[in-house]
Formats: sequence, C-alpha cells, structure tokens
Amino acid sequence: MEELEIDVNSLYATLLRETENDTTQEVSPDLYISISNFVSKLKSEGYDGIESKVKDALVMIITDIVSLLLKIRLEKALNATHTNLMNEEKFILDAQTEMEERKEMILSGLLNGKSKFLESISQKHKTKPIVVRFLKETDQIVGADLEKYGPFKIEDIATIPYENAQALITKNIVAKIHLED
Repeated sequence: MEELEIDVNSLYATLLRETENDTTQEVSPDLYISISNFVSKLKSEGYDGIESKVKDALVMIITDIVSLLLKIRLEKALNATHTNLMNEEKFILDAQTEMEERKEMILSGLLNGKSKFLESISQKHKTKPIVVRFLKETDQIVGADLEKYGPFKIEDIATIPYENAQALITKNIVAKIHLED
C-alpha cells in the first residue's frame, strides 16, 4: 500500500473542495492514516530554534485543517447520505446512530408507561462493567451491583460498575481504558 503524499497545500485543497460542495467528497480511504503518520513524523523530528517554531506552527495548522475537515464531513453525513465516508468517519457516526436508537427506546418507554423497562435500563447502565486503571491507591469499594472490589494499588487494572467508575474518574482516582473491538 503506497502512502499518500501529505502536505499543508494538499490538505487545504481537500478542505476547500469539501466546503465548496454540498455532498461528502471522495477522498483516499487512507487519508487520516497518512495525516497521522505525517504529523507523527513531524513531531518526532528534532529541530532547534526557529525551525522548531515553524514545525510547531505547521502541526497547529494541520490540526486546524483536519479538525475542520472532519467536522464538515460528519455534518454533511448526518444531514444526508453516508457516501464517500472513510472508515474512521463511519466509526464516529455509528455512535450517533446508537444514540438515536437509545433515545427512541427511552421515549417509547416513557410514553408507553413502561416503568419496569426504564428501571431495567437504568440498573443495567449503572452496573455495566467498565475497565479502568487506578491512578491512586484505593481501599475496597462496594459496587453499584453490591459486589466488593479492591483494594487497589496504583496502575492496577480492574473492571468495575459504570456508576463507580464515573465517580472515581471525576475524582481522578482512575482513568477509563478504551478496549478496541
């Protein structure tokens, strides 16, 4: 697989083409990977003085262009068809679709008097297992599922209920670990 040649001018041209058209434009499916590799290479190269400042400015410009490009492409996809989307964009939109389905499920439960169904969803969500890494030593806790967890040392990895994980994340005691499918 030959990697795309990435530079600020080509990224700007891609952004411009995207803004000038109402539909999502066809781009290389490897665009985001190529951009990531380009930025990684830029960041890893050691420069001093003015060259370092130029490199940092270039990374900031690329960040702004890519952020805007992604935002525009996703907005178009939400308002129209999902044609010409890259896999990374489809990944983001899958979450949007799931959110809409969940919203409809809750509305249906609310409007059809299905309080037991709503209680069930609430309990399942509170006790949904979340993988976390401990940033601080923590004594044993009782989970939202009434099970005991811990004690934990710094850098321990554990699966705990969502409600407990959220409380510990807020207090900077744990960090959520994102496991890829």
